[in-house]
Amino acid sequence: MNSAFPHRQTAHCESGVIANLLTYHGLPISEAMAFGIGGGLFFGYLPFIRINGLPLTTFRTTPGSIFNRVTKRLGIGVTRKNFTNQDQAMAELDRYLAQGVPVGMQTGVYWLPYFPPALRFHFNAHNLVAYGKQGDDYLISDPVLPEPVVCAAADLVRARFAQGALAPKGKMYCITSVPKELDLAPAIRQGIREVCRFMLSVPFPLIGTRGIRYLADQLERWPARLGDKRAILYLGNLIRMQEEIGTGGGGFRFIFAAFLQEAAGVLGNSRYLQLSERMTEIGDLWREFAVAGARHCKGRSGQGEDFAELARLLRRCAEQEDLLLRELSVLVRKG
Repeated sequence: MNSAFPHRQTAHCESGVIANLLTYHGLPISEAMAFGIGGGLFFGYLPFIRINGLPLTTFRTTPGSIFNRVTKRLGIGVTRKNFTNQDQAMAELDRYLAQGVPVGMQTGVYWLPYFPPALRFHFNAHNLVAYGKQGDDYLISDPVLPEPVVCAAADLVRARFAQGALAPKGKMYCITSVPKELDLAPAIRQGIREVCRFMLSVPFPLIGTRGIRYLADQLERWPARLGDKRAILYLGNLIRMQEEIGTGGGGFRFIFAAFLQEAAGVLGNSRYLQLSERMTEIGDLWREFAVAGARHCKGRSGQGEDFAELARLLRRCAEQEDLLLRELSVLVRKG
C-alpha cells in the first residue's frame, strides 16, 4: 500500500476516484479501464426528470454504479455508508482517516470552495477523495483538478449534505480488501456487454441509440413547440450537460475509446484497436455537435446551423454509435 495518496487528474470524477483508490491499494489501473469495466458509457434523454427546471440528458450510468460494478467484477471488498446526521457523518470520516484509510465521497459541486465561482453549479453527484486531515481542514484529492486541495470542515459538510436532485446524503465509501492480482479480461468483457446491452437493447425509446434519435426529433421541434427563446434555453442546457457536467457526450466517448485500446492488449485482439479509433471519431462528431450548438446559442451560427442541422448531427452520432456497438457486441461474444 502506498504511503501517500496518488492523486491523478482525470476526465471524470467517479472513474477517476476508482482508479486512484485502487492505485493507492496497490492495484494500478487507468481511469479508462475503470470506466469501461464499470460500463460507464450510456445515453438517456429523460424529459420527465428536471434539473433546474430543464430536461435531464445523461451520457453516463447512474451515480455510484461504475464504482459498484468495478469493485464487484474485480473482487474488491468495499464499505458504503449514508447518513442523516451530519455530526455522525464527519465523525465516521475522521475515524477512517485516523486509520490512514482514504475515503471516497459523493458531494455537491456548488459548496466546494476550491472551485472557481464560475464553475460552481447545483450538481450533487460529484465524487472526490479525502485522504487526510490538518486541524479542521481536510486534504482532498479531487480528480478533476491538477493538484490536491484543502477544504474546510464546514464547507465539506455542506457539500456532503447538499439538497436537491441526487442529494448525496453524506454518502462515503472506501476499499476494505483487494485481491493479490487483477484478472481484467473477464471484467472487460462484462463491461463491454453491459454497454452494448443498454445502448442497443433496452426496450425504452429514451435510452441508448434510440434515445439519441428521439432527442434529435425533439430538438428539431423545439423552436415551433417552445418558441425561439425557450428553445435556445433547452439547447444551451443540453450542451452544458454534454460538455460541462462530467465530460458528457464527446468526453465519455474518448474515455471509452481509450478503454478499447487497453482492452486490445489485455484480450490480445487488434480488432478492438480499430473500434477504438472509430469511437474516437464518434467523440469528435459529438464535439462537432456541441460546438455548432454553442455557436447557435451565442447567435454566431454559420450558414445552415439551425435546429434541423443540429438534429442531423445528432442522428449521425446515433447511427455511428449503433453500427460500432453492434460490431463490438458480436466481437465480445466471440471471446
